Amino acid sequence: MTAIDSAIRAAAAQIELIGVTKAYDAKTVVIPPMDVVLRPGEFTVILGPSGCGKSTLLQMIAGLERVSGGKIILGGREVQDLEPKHRGCAMVFQNYALYPHMTVAENMAYSLKVAGVSKPDRALRVATVAKMLGLADYLERKPGQLSGGQRQRVAIGRAIIREPGVLLFDEPLSNLDAQLRHDMRIELADLHRRIGATSVFVTHDQVEAMTLADRILILNKGRVEQFDTPKVIYHHPASVFVAKFIGAPPMNILDVTGDGTALRLADGQAVARSTRTGRFQLGIRPEDVAAGPGGPITATIRYREDLGSHEIIEADLCGQQLRIATPFGAEIDASSTLSLSFPTVRLHLFDGETGMAIADAFEEPQAVRQSVKVHL
Repeated sequence: MTAIDSAIRAAAAQIELIGVTKAYDAKTVVIPPMDVVLRPGEFTVILGPSGCGKSTLLQMIAGLERVSGGKIILGGREVQDLEPKHRGCAMVFQNYALYPHMTVAENMAYSLKVAGVSKPDRALRVATVAKMLGLADYLERKPGQLSGGQRQRVAIGRAIIREPGVLLFDEPLSNLDAQLRHDMRIELADLHRRIGATSVFVTHDQVEAMTLADRILILNKGRVEQFDTPKVIYHHPASVFVAKFIGAPPMNILDVTGDGTALRLADGQAVARSTRTGRFQLGIRPEDVAAGPGGPITATIRYREDLGSHEIIEADLCGQQLRIATPFGAEIDASSTLSLSFPTVRLHLFDGETGMAIADAFEEPQAVRQSVKVHL
């Protein structure tokens, strides 16, 4: 562990948002009052669709946007009224924001130069960070002579060279191609394990969120839909919004009606036993749908995608779209009709009006839960 690693790990700060809100006028409330605690040393991903307030929230933490109300506390200090340079944060932007006329070394060292750090110390820190990020052979090049991935590493190096307690990332991988995004995710995960900074990463890409995050903060129109680990969010979504946003392909959501004995589709097909009555939304992941002879549910195949490792089947189930993910080697009859069943332990039930999850809607004895396996 280098001196910079140790300094950043020691500086890792808790972030508390207490009643934080952002509004441009009475009718334009981007973020309603929000209370959130981001733990020191944690990698938090803020995830949501475009326009949900992700970048605005990040910029308020950084000090680039003023809060309309509430408090931001970094490492025990109230900072909502402080200038960005006094908050102890460093930010990595989507467009890299590098100085084109400066070399890699000069870009990384610039903030230290402004802060009055001596030239020998600047050179030592640049060499340490460049080695950490695989940039040691590119220090004399200018940004225009680098690939997109190399420029992103320079931007990250410029941020961590200041030994910040909080690292903020605003969609830093969105300008990279698919392979580079994958490679950079691995590098970011490795970097976080090494330096242990409190990291906040904004993205609309669920793959980045699921692979990088210790916890994911999912925003919907500025409100927190769910804040939990990737595993909990995937297997126990708090709402229909989360269920449909996480997963590729996303969770199937079906409109059903409970008659006291079963949950039924519009044509009367029973998809699950239940004593509940009323209108609900039933969720099941594509990989959890069991397809095979004797299934009580009938659907019609509309489209098939062979992806090599698995196949995605799109079917029509009483006028509603149903996706089925079959594992490698599974044999599904090519006819247009499918027999299906929905394993109860894999089902999710949501309120028909609010879309919020109903806890223990299909409660089973624990021993049964652990023994059930899904076979196609």
